[in-house]
Amino acid sequence: MRAIMPPSLTDQLFAWYGQQARDLPWRATRDPYAIWVAEVMLQQTRVATVVPYYQRWLDRFPTMEHLAAASQDDVLNAWEGLGYYRRAHNLQQAVRLVVDQHAGRLPTTSGELRRLPGIGPYTAAAIAAIAFGRDEIAVDGNLRRVIARLFDLDAPLGSAEAEQAIAGAAARLLPPGRAGDFNQALMDLGALICTPANPECPSCPLQAECLARQRGTQHQRPVRPTKGVLPTVERITAVILRNGRYLVGRRPAGGLLGGLWEFPGGDLAGQESVDSALVRILESDLGLALERASPRGRYQHSYTHFRVTAHVYQCLVGPGEPVLQSHDELRWLEADLLTDVPMGKIDRTIAESLNHEDPKNTKGSPKGTKKS
Repeated sequence: MRAIMPPSLTDQLFAWYGQQARDLPWRATRDPYAIWVAEVMLQQTRVATVVPYYQRWLDRFPTMEHLAAASQDDVLNAWEGLGYYRRAHNLQQAVRLVVDQHAGRLPTTSGELRRLPGIGPYTAAAIAAIAFGRDEIAVDGNLRRVIARLFDLDAPLGSAEAEQAIAGAAARLLPPGRAGDFNQALMDLGALICTPANPECPSCPLQAECLARQRGTQHQRPVRPTKGVLPTVERITAVILRNGRYLVGRRPAGGLLGGLWEFPGGDLAGQESVDSALVRILESDLGLALERASPRGRYQHSYTHFRVTAHVYQCLVGPGEPVLQSHDELRWLEADLLTDVPMGKIDRTIAESLNHEDPKNTKGSPKGTKKS
């Protein structure tokens, strides 16, 4: 028979949650689709960042049918700025499967949910528990931290030992029939009290039961794996203007920033000079000859596993139309129309600077990544 969290501790946790729970818009609905959208957006993204995107998304795509019928650009425009764009692709693909194959009804068990694109163990468990009341544990970063401190676990996060111990402990503590509240209460406890750097142990409703608190190891838990230095990728970006329009290309689906639009460019190869890289990229990727180039600035952005430094150049190229090779589509757009296509952070910042410089533009200063 499964052990259950002592009633007194359960009561304290739920009493605290009842008073201190975060007021989040997805907690005001029982719509499985709306809960699903929130859980996908919350993957590797802060709650404060997600809230306005979530509200705008549901205004734009209020049902699965609306999202299934939307164009790729509409979906990516609504997602722009949240990052990890593969989530948006997978969400729309999964919604189309649910509409086509399940009559618009989202599966109710974590096993069935995991068969849909973009739904992994955490998201499946969270949807099953919160939307459908299934007794599932959704192990996110907050829950990992709370459990690791509660049981004073000394195995590094991410190791098989730690993951098994955390999942097992949380499953043993789960009160049957209250998985949705239990998961969200522990998430909020981790976000508000049991924080990464400075846990507020005196305010914690579980402090009497917390082994790390008792042993004075709360600042050493959870044990984090050693992180290496993020590599930096040096990139060349070409801003090509012809007849009042700029050349942009849609990145191939399936890769980094797949489906987004960008100014043409490529990575520096080894000890290659910027001049050589510009000539190579324009000739090999677009079939265009570089005639003249002048620097526009240097832009930086960090991803999960690497950083990008983009050296941006205004380029004058020879006659002839660009050849479609490295992109799924190419377009010539006026500066004010660049806002209509979804872009990554660096390209969006470049586009805003071009729009700001356009004499037809009456908007304020560009926003986004600053030049370094």
